[in-house]
Amino acid sequence: MSDGMNRVVLLGNLGADPELRYAGSGTAVLQFRMATNESFLDRNRELTERTEWHSVVVFGPRAEGLSRVLGKGSCVLVEGTLRTSSYEKDGQKRYKTEVHARDICLAGGPAPAAHREHAGALRRDADDDVAPMEMPLPQEEPEAVPEPAPPARPPRKRNGAPPRKTEMLEEMPF
Repeated sequence: MSDGMNRVVLLGNLGADPELRYAGSGTAVLQFRMATNESFLDRNRELTERTEWHSVVVFGPRAEGLSRVLGKGSCVLVEGTLRTSSYEKDGQKRYKTEVHARDICLAGGPAPAAHREHAGALRRDADDDVAPMEMPLPQEEPEAVPEPAPPARPPRKRNGAPPRKTEMLEEMPF
């Protein structure tokens, strides 16, 4: 029997701030929900958008670092595997499917508001007496002088044949 492949790649935005917890063994566990969007034309040729929500889990030291960087609205690329587990609630067996992330890349986009404020605090402390230096404006470059156009090719004769070499030499500028 051949082995299968369990691989998931998602690109989307966090729906809320991630939640960092610690397992009984002391391992950091970061959980968050992310949304992925897709647009397509339905049967009536109308543009339809569909959003899917995914539960993502990250373990270990990476979970602690990502908890300080990620926030609601962060755009991330997640690569990992699907894991389904079961639990019992109100006497009924339930199942949940999560993405166990192996790699997470920040995909850009605007930083969440809480992180923008934190970054601003890093640039200047409240007890600083000196304002940050302003960057000098770049000097404007002089406008480029257009180069003269190359000499025009000699016109072709009416019958479509190219001009003779002697005619070309007469019209050469040197």
